[in-house]
Amino acid sequence: MAAVWALGINHTTAPLDLRGRFAFAVDQMAPTLHGLRESFGTQRHPDVEAAIISTCNRTEIYCAGDQQALDHTLGWLAQTGGVNPSVLRSHAYLLQHDEVARHAFRVASGLDSMVLGEAQILGQMKDAVRAAESAGALGTTLNQLFQRSFAVAKEVRSSTEIGAHSISMAAAAVRLAGQLFEDLSKIRILFVGAGEMIELAATHFAARNPKAIAIANRTLERGEKLAGRFGGEVMRLADLPNRLHEFDAVISCTASTLPLIGLGAVERALKQRRHRPMFMVDLAVPRDIEPEVKALEDVYLYTVDDLATVVQTGQANRQAAVAQAEAIIDAGVQSFLHWMDQRGTVPLIRQLNSQAEAWREAELARARKLLARGEDVEAVLQAMAKGLTQKMLHGAMAELHTGDAPSRERASQAIQHFFLRKDR
Repeated sequence: MAAVWALGINHTTAPLDLRGRFAFAVDQMAPTLHGLRESFGTQRHPDVEAAIISTCNRTEIYCAGDQQALDHTLGWLAQTGGVNPSVLRSHAYLLQHDEVARHAFRVASGLDSMVLGEAQILGQMKDAVRAAESAGALGTTLNQLFQRSFAVAKEVRSSTEIGAHSISMAAAAVRLAGQLFEDLSKIRILFVGAGEMIELAATHFAARNPKAIAIANRTLERGEKLAGRFGGEVMRLADLPNRLHEFDAVISCTASTLPLIGLGAVERALKQRRHRPMFMVDLAVPRDIEPEVKALEDVYLYTVDDLATVVQTGQANRQAAVAQAEAIIDAGVQSFLHWMDQRGTVPLIRQLNSQAEAWREAELARARKLLARGEDVEAVLQAMAKGLTQKMLHGAMAELHTGDAPSRERASQAIQHFFLRKDR
């Protein structure tokens, strides 16, 4: 049977800065997967399947192959992030066999998220699967694992209230901003980036009718499209340092590998604002805003991890829904394991069918020759039936007539089980 294994770090096991070292950009996923698969070598681990999920809250590697290779996979990830393997191991979870399916199903269903029941992770998992597929890294086993995880997630969402009370990161940011500013309709908000998370945040803040909205993005076209939805303006990232002081709130989430908003830029903005407070939310991993900014007076900086306590309020109300979801996941895991077990017999079934086909062809060819020579049809049919029967029973008969007593006993039990059962 094929082996499946997975490892990862998430918001509960690793600090933000460590997670930032293992954030893989979407456009780098194909070469990254290629590098991972190449690292296994073709002799010891031929055709290893692989997929990588990388979000602001987690980085996870899922693999399938002939032999489990968790240690190698951990070593590769540690090297990629420039971290000692023992350090990564202390923050990672290593999973194999049924643990992999259970974890994947829980992640897809939103049970392993910072925001319990959030739906965004399902889309991120589907994107990761598409990336693995287009990179040629996805095979039958992982494809089956992920397709089943999507089906389980759909059932959890449709038959439980797991997401009914969830507070999104965007809603949490609005709540925190409301604690700092008395009236959100009087503030100017800058959104840095134009991806899904920023779109979600802008939607929540726009509902409070702020005084002004601006979108700063690397590509103006994407920024203009989003700004147009909310009646805001668009600016280039290069203009950020000079215009930062204009905004009371800054929400940032880009795929940049380096911080876009530095300590110096924020210090200058505060001077120009005459130290009126600034509310900043950094939803990016790696960070968009230098962590030193948090130490400045008059700046209230929150990261994805800081929002954890806000989004988990009301969790007690969802315990019943979680129990329901776990039951659905349990059933899904058992179904996947059954499929895996069945796959182990596929090569044997193919061999058996191939052997039976060879016997059939041999007897048919012999029968055709006899018929061509004018032999009696009934006699030819009888000979063909006898020939097939002898071929089928030859192995069993040989086992009964040869070998030691234990071997004959095993053969006897097998023959009774396969050929002499009365309930057929």
